[in-house]
Amino acid sequence: MSPSTAATFVGSILALDAAVSTAIHTAAKPFLPPFILLILEISADFRFSFPVSLSLLFSPPLRPFLIPFLLGLLLDLIFVGIVKLIFRRARPAYNHPSMSAAVSADHYSFPSGHASRVFFVAASVHFFTSVAIEAPGYSFLDGWVRDRGDGVVKGEVLMVVWIWATVTALSRILLGRHYVLDVAAGACLGVLEALFALRFLRFEQIFVW
Repeated sequence: MSPSTAATFVGSILALDAAVSTAIHTAAKPFLPPFILLILEISADFRFSFPVSLSLLFSPPLRPFLIPFLLGLLLDLIFVGIVKLIFRRARPAYNHPSMSAAVSADHYSFPSGHASRVFFVAASVHFFTSVAIEAPGYSFLDGWVRDRGDGVVKGEVLMVVWIWATVTALSRILLGRHYVLDVAAGACLGVLEALFALRFLRFEQIFVW
């Protein structure tokens, strides 16, 4: 495939992506109050999710989950920023004016950092279930997360986390922050990052105390 043919093909894909994203945003805008979408946005913001993640320190059985989880969040932040600076895809023209860019890379659209982050969280909770329950004992936090009978993460917790991740990712399109392709790429990236963290970023020996 020649460079001109490849450029034409990519341009067609991006144009279709923009058209579909605009149609979704336009159709949903009259029915969805922006403040609901903004609450979802805040819930997935790194400046909020990182401090909240530190609450795992209050649950000794869940501490082995903390290091790979926090390192994975940092990895996601760095990798998404690099990819955004490489592709430099502009955000949709109808992007909601409430957006506040934390760093210069946030001005770009591909991939969606919020989508990668929420799917990293959901996939981590899913994949790290067996890791997080190895340590004995229960705390107040465990009572919300794990079943006291067999120690596994509660099914309803997994369901709520996956629903939150999916709805938050979709809200990026509805709010006009991203195109569909940005969100899909971000979601796939988040799952891959969770798998990477599970395989390479586990340091349980740090939490022998």
